[in-house]
Amino acid sequence: MFDFSTSDSRRNFLRVGSLGIGGMTLPNLLRAREAAAAEGQPVRKKSVILVWLAGGPSHLDMYDLKPTAPTEVRGEFRPVPTNVSGIQISEHLPLQAQMMDKLAIVRSAFHTNAGHGMGSQWMLTGYQPTIEVNDNIYPSMGSVVARLQGANDPGLPAYVNLPRSLGMGKAAYLGASYNPFSPESDPNSDGFQVRNLKLPGKVDNSRLDRRQGLLGQLDQIRRDIDLNGDIDGLDTFYRDALQMVTNDKAVRAFDIKQEDDKLRDEYGRNDLGQSCLLARRLVESGVSFVAVQAGGGWDTHGDNFKQLKDRLLPQYDRAVATLVQDLHQRGRDEDVLVMSFGEFGRTPRINPGAGRDHWPGAMSILYAGGGLKMGQVVGSTNEKAEYPTSKAASVGCVLSTMYHVLGIDYRHVFHDHARRPLPVLNEGKPIADLIS
Repeated sequence: MFDFSTSDSRRNFLRVGSLGIGGMTLPNLLRAREAAAAEGQPVRKKSVILVWLAGGPSHLDMYDLKPTAPTEVRGEFRPVPTNVSGIQISEHLPLQAQMMDKLAIVRSAFHTNAGHGMGSQWMLTGYQPTIEVNDNIYPSMGSVVARLQGANDPGLPAYVNLPRSLGMGKAAYLGASYNPFSPESDPNSDGFQVRNLKLPGKVDNSRLDRRQGLLGQLDQIRRDIDLNGDIDGLDTFYRDALQMVTNDKAVRAFDIKQEDDKLRDEYGRNDLGQSCLLARRLVESGVSFVAVQAGGGWDTHGDNFKQLKDRLLPQYDRAVATLVQDLHQRGRDEDVLVMSFGEFGRTPRINPGAGRDHWPGAMSILYAGGGLKMGQVVGSTNEKAEYPTSKAASVGCVLSTMYHVLGIDYRHVFHDHARRPLPVLNEGKPIADLIS
């Protein structure tokens, strides 16, 4: 039995009840679920997979091509028909073109900040930051889901980042307990493993069987112990935290090697493909929100067309198309919303380095499933894809559509550390054309 008279023993005990990554502690994860229930939020089984294209993907070369524009705008790629009459997308997205009936593209999304950090925070939180920072000022959408919905299964975290944590994917004033859990390891690697899902080496199951006695001694622990700067108290949640660590539900969910090799090949043997497959496993097991940031390199200031054609688009096309098809084949397409976008689009005019620069004035958003209306394009941009000309969709519109799918009230009001009221979103409403 632990001797709580020493600081090392106290720390070891706390470590048993913690998942550690990004401040996601098991006791606080459980608090998240209870808080959601206390606020009357419905227990839903729907979930979200966000494919985050960090750097800013080129809308003109993917979903909003302009074949009649001047050469310096239209670039090298040509549009091809999809399986939905009248809709065309890039020739380098052939698999998605064959399943357009299962997809919806919003071509008219926009905002006004061309900085990576500020654009990312805006797109991931719904709030426009006023200063450039390296961390969240406002809570990411995944953290909001963790706070208001919690996990769909109590044995899993509510919010996961793959393969590593997003730079602007944290919980801000909601508290570290709503930060994402992340394996910090590439699921495409033969050595892929998830840290913090196993007991410390010196703690075996026989010792944990005595946890009732350990919990009885919690009153001896000083209240000023620092646990990732997020001490809410040591309470009955530690009992459930210990049980969660000792069951193998999360371990099984992250075990991508259980998937058939042929299916793994179909997703693509790269970090993006395997992260998308792992995301499907996780939402199927009970995770509510998974953000995938893999297959990086979307900041194509130079050699835009070569980068897209040779690596970025083939990997992305295969991973997303296989994910959507896999969800359909498993009967999960109505329950899981897939979204794909980055922090902004790319400049219509090609620069001297054959690249495209930052452009927040227009971007394309991909949706699939979740009960939304598929097989359509929503909105349009002008002849150079510079700005929306119909059905303009603000960031609030893009994100409130996702919250609508989950049944989360995007007008719900939080309070920050200064007790200022801050709604989940301060503008926008769900995109009407997508709502069933």
